Amino acid sequence: MKRPAVLTLLALLSACAPQATALPAKPPTETPKRIVPTPRYDAPTQTRLTSTPKVDSTPTVESATLTATPNPDGWMSLPVQPEAGENVREIYERGIALGNDPNAFSIFGDCQAEPQEFLGAYDTDEVVAESLPAELQETVAHFSGSFGRESPTAQDGATPGALLWDQWYRGEYGCSFGETPVDCELRIQRPSFVIIQIGSHFESRNTDYLRRIVAQLIEGGVVPILATKADNRELDHRVNRDMALLADEFDLPLWNFWAAVSGLPDRGLYVMKGRELQGAIYLTDEAKEIHRRTGLEALNIVWRMAAGQ
Repeated sequence: MKRPAVLTLLALLSACAPQATALPAKPPTETPKRIVPTPRYDAPTQTRLTSTPKVDSTPTVESATLTATPNPDGWMSLPVQPEAGENVREIYERGIALGNDPNAFSIFGDCQAEPQEFLGAYDTDEVVAESLPAELQETVAHFSGSFGRESPTAQDGATPGALLWDQWYRGEYGCSFGETPVDCELRIQRPSFVIIQIGSHFESRNTDYLRRIVAQLIEGGVVPILATKADNRELDHRVNRDMALLADEFDLPLWNFWAAVSGLPDRGLYVMKGRELQGAIYLTDEAKEIHRRTGLEALNIVWRMAAGQ
């Protein structure tokens, strides 16, 4: 089913292009119930990220705020690969009991999260898959079919708000009318894990929408793997900072991709010809390889912790 003309125009305007205003996302009618874990205290003081203390165990999205104390740039010192705590195992086990597929994962992101740009080669290129260490080959085999899969949650121009908008991809990818991309993906794929790397197309309520998505995933027994991005299109790093703070708030694994490309010239970014207004947000071939490999490594770490391996 083809996308209506109005929605096609919106997608073209936002697809890997600057966004001056927030996408008119339709928020859920209810704030999802949340699991609020005990904050982590194992990281060094200079790098630990903390959020505003909670008054009770179920704060609303609107009332919760993120503050970086004492070092707002502490996320830059975090390692590339995530740490996965007991909270991950609890979420995973509850999801399996709810009927989630232990062999499935999903990706929430924009054009650089699409299969041909990210993990798809692990499903389509035997040479790439066979070049991996034995442990990672096992991970690829375990999640076979998820790497190259097209989905409504990894698309050009996607934002956190778009993933909660019930008309963003109406009638496509097997989605039902009135179903958000997140609802659709969780219903069709039944993933046990979701990699969330989104933010090049940021919005005024970017973090509020991300929090809703994370809370919905946890409620459904799906383990979120949060990720930073390589670019700083917003000019103040607030997207990466808030992603790290959300990971700390919910005691979730953070894949710090920003750190993985810190040693590359121009951070592995370039300006695409014909899309100069977007700035340097596209990954070079070398950066794409790092993106693909470190993303798989993050999935491997979190899966093995969750499954008790």
